Amino acid sequence: MKNFTRKLTSIVMILMMMFVFVNNESFAEKDTFVIGMEANYAPFNWSQSTDANGAYPIDNSKGEYANGYDLQIAKKIADNLGKKLVVIKMEWDGLAPAVMSGKVDAIIAGMSPTKERKEQIDFSDTYYSSDLVIVTKKDSKYINAKSLNDLKGFKITGQLNTFHYSVIDQIKDCDKLPAMESFPSMLSAVLAEKIDGYVSEKPQALSAEASNAELSYIEFEKGKGFETSAEDTSIAIGVKKNSDLTGKINEALKKISQEERDKLMQEMVRLNVEKDQPQGFLSKVKNIFNEYGSLFLKGALMTLFIASVSTIIGFLIGILVAVIRNMKLDKDKNKFTYYLHKFINFILACYVEIFRGTPMMVQSMLIYFGAKLYLGIDMAPISAALFIVSVNTGAYLSEVVRGGINSVDVGQMEACKALGMTHSQSMINVILPQAIKNILPSIGNEFVINIKDTSVLNVISVTELFFVSKSIAGSTYNIFETYAVTCVIYFVLTFSLTRILLYIEKKSNNREYIMEATTGGMFNGK
Repeated sequence: MKNFTRKLTSIVMILMMMFVFVNNESFAEKDTFVIGMEANYAPFNWSQSTDANGAYPIDNSKGEYANGYDLQIAKKIADNLGKKLVVIKMEWDGLAPAVMSGKVDAIIAGMSPTKERKEQIDFSDTYYSSDLVIVTKKDSKYINAKSLNDLKGFKITGQLNTFHYSVIDQIKDCDKLPAMESFPSMLSAVLAEKIDGYVSEKPQALSAEASNAELSYIEFEKGKGFETSAEDTSIAIGVKKNSDLTGKINEALKKISQEERDKLMQEMVRLNVEKDQPQGFLSKVKNIFNEYGSLFLKGALMTLFIASVSTIIGFLIGILVAVIRNMKLDKDKNKFTYYLHKFINFILACYVEIFRGTPMMVQSMLIYFGAKLYLGIDMAPISAALFIVSVNTGAYLSEVVRGGINSVDVGQMEACKALGMTHSQSMINVILPQAIKNILPSIGNEFVINIKDTSVLNVISVTELFFVSKSIAGSTYNIFETYAVTCVIYFVLTFSLTRILLYIEKKSNNREYIMEATTGGMFNGK
């Protein structure tokens, strides 16, 4: 047990050094212009694996580059401001909280300055305006619609938290379905015929059409389409309330002529339309893996890093919490110590119940953005990820460890007391080694769960495997093919680790096993 403790201590020290190193990365600096975008909404913004065609490095995803109309506008603004551009890739729902908390200086992500958004953040002058269309399949019976009145029974949706979804109410007798979180998700739904179409700006519709031969879009006759205000169909830059940056951005935008903006959008649309898209499922999968293989690898390594570090730290937290909660003190010997333990036990019980009883995605949003907004603590995404997954794992494993401790015969603790051993000595040398051995399968299972649960961290811009996959899907519009690759990677990770953990479990029981080559079954060896 002593040797095990020394090894565990060494591992923790190494991990803490890695944590400190990772924590040094910061988005905001005085001489930088930090912007947030999805990087999966072509032609406004997308991601790619090279710096071709004026693409720019994404700061929180090494080896990945952003491009698109928004990115090119951002570069021009940064030049006019005399600052270095820093691009942060994040989820759409995280953009407003990011600028409100100061995580980023501005949102340049095809965002419309709607009345609701203006209550939270300020906006610059318009830098692009577009018409609304509906993306649908080429063979749709509604493809020749010329007005909203032609869409009776049309199954339609729009992106969550955008005015695209609210304008659907103007279509009489349509089938309005729940909003979806992203354009790649809606595009997938159209191809799968779950919906007939979704509301989009025309440039995005052109990119979607170019990416898939089955897609097209409905463009309405003048005066027969959606009724929108100028602010709804315009696109502006979001900044923090009462920031002097708004005026500076407006001055920079004035230096970009309308002709230059139009040419820029035409160029970005052209880059998407002229992409040489392979046909056939396997061909697309091969093309995606060849082009974005390095990004998939980095995402997978980040997922493994967060899951492994958090499982180890969470395991240590779980042991500490379980041991404290299992302590039994005599009230008559020391009342202060007794009541102090009661108070600590109450705090720990609250910790366990809160983190086990709330979704990790919600915790991520509250901790990452709330810490900066209300406490002034600017956490790096990876630091926040390690903290969030570690305390979650600690909450779950504390109950697992407690169960492991309770599974050890109570007579062993009594025997330790009879031998004159203290409670700590009994726990460290007798009880915990047996408890840990009993719960090894549960610890391994928690590790595998953490590999999959890291996918929720995409809401705070952690570039783990799922976040990388969403960017690739949004950039290529090959949604099924992209997630097929992602699914295989997740399976390889979890299956391989399950086999390794099972082997370790069997070795810890001092039994030799033989792997049957054809079935993967296990049999006792002599």
